[in-house]
Amino acid sequence: MQKHPNLPQPFADLGVETPILKALAKIGYEEPSPIQREMIPKIIAGHDVLGQAKTGTGKTAAFGIPTLQRMDRNKGLQALCLVPTRELAVQVTGELRRIGEFSKLRCVAVYGGQKIQTQVHQLGKKPHFCVGTPGRVMDMMGRGYLKIQNVEYALLDEVDRMLDIGFRDDIKKILGQIRGKHQTVFVSATIDGEIRKLSKQYMKDPVEINVSRDSLTVDMIDQYFITAERRDKDRAIKAILKRDNPDRVIVFTNTKAAARKVAAKLHREGFGAMEIHGDLIQKKREAVLDKFRKNRLKVLVATDLAARGIDVHDVTHIINYDLPPEIQVYVHRIGRTGRMGKRGKAVSLVTRDEGKLLTDIEMLINAQIEEIHYDGYKPSPVQDEKLAAPTQSPGEVLAGRMQSSNSEDGKPETKVRRTLGGRFKPSRRRR
Repeated sequence: MQKHPNLPQPFADLGVETPILKALAKIGYEEPSPIQREMIPKIIAGHDVLGQAKTGTGKTAAFGIPTLQRMDRNKGLQALCLVPTRELAVQVTGELRRIGEFSKLRCVAVYGGQKIQTQVHQLGKKPHFCVGTPGRVMDMMGRGYLKIQNVEYALLDEVDRMLDIGFRDDIKKILGQIRGKHQTVFVSATIDGEIRKLSKQYMKDPVEINVSRDSLTVDMIDQYFITAERRDKDRAIKAILKRDNPDRVIVFTNTKAAARKVAAKLHREGFGAMEIHGDLIQKKREAVLDKFRKNRLKVLVATDLAARGIDVHDVTHIINYDLPPEIQVYVHRIGRTGRMGKRGKAVSLVTRDEGKLLTDIEMLINAQIEEIHYDGYKPSPVQDEKLAAPTQSPGEVLAGRMQSSNSEDGKPETKVRRTLGGRFKPSRRRR
């Protein structure tokens, strides 16, 4: 087997050639992830592939490395990659450009929110690889600027999300326009009956690869919570940032108003924070994300919708300023740290009346989230004694009702029974 001095040999062992290996070495890739190890040889061999892997496992490189290697720089447009969001289009294009740096292949992104003429100009430069959202790809095809009839590689990233947000018909129309012989790759975090039906229609004898783990939680993430009422949260988040001094952190809020407020306060405190949410124009969102990816921004405050497509491997911390109302969203949030074999940390700010929500999250991930304390921070005393004792936190659980009995001296004795991994909130009060 041929050796490649100073280049990542584990990728060479998969059949990756020198131009791509040089780019991987420059990026810092050393060992392939499980999905990369399985997919790269199959795609190089020319098979259609249906790949399943969780977020943050290196799926872009898994299909990007072998596809770029197989392409011919002397031909025109050869590869089309469909993605669900504009942020992911930008991120995937950036990754492909880095991987293909020494192959002299041109990659462009087409997506909504950017001027048509800008993207028309980019398509006019005869790119080899186009990444786009289905809606804008359809638009460019209709205008005659994007001709995909002879595309040799059709790639669909995050297929489940594209179907969830209603792109099924667009996907079918786009794939139906490819006339020549081509290789098709689907990559998804989940694979259901609808995706299988789509694969049977547009793929030929696909190799199915599944490296998803049964556990929803990530082993490389340390998960904690802090008791923090609404009035405490700004103090709590400052305590986390000051003590942990994270290299790169995403703070999640449930609303755009909260994202603006939190980012402004942290920026005034000297933490260099910026927000990203749906009210920002696309150009501003791209500028903020670019700073974050290039490590020129330490704290990114984001809503869940705006955070789609953020795929940065070196996020050290996730802070849930608000617990998400949908418990599955918690898993997606914390999955943005602890990637590619590196440890991550997730800290959630939990009010005393969110104990039941915290319990539901623990049941989903099948793990107990421990309470953590930071020097210089204490939650405010409970003002409503009917809600909880002054020292009670979401971690002090009530298994059913508090039981009263008479002690030996005749006085009532209150007992609180704790349950491992369970946190039951007291009666909810209106806020």
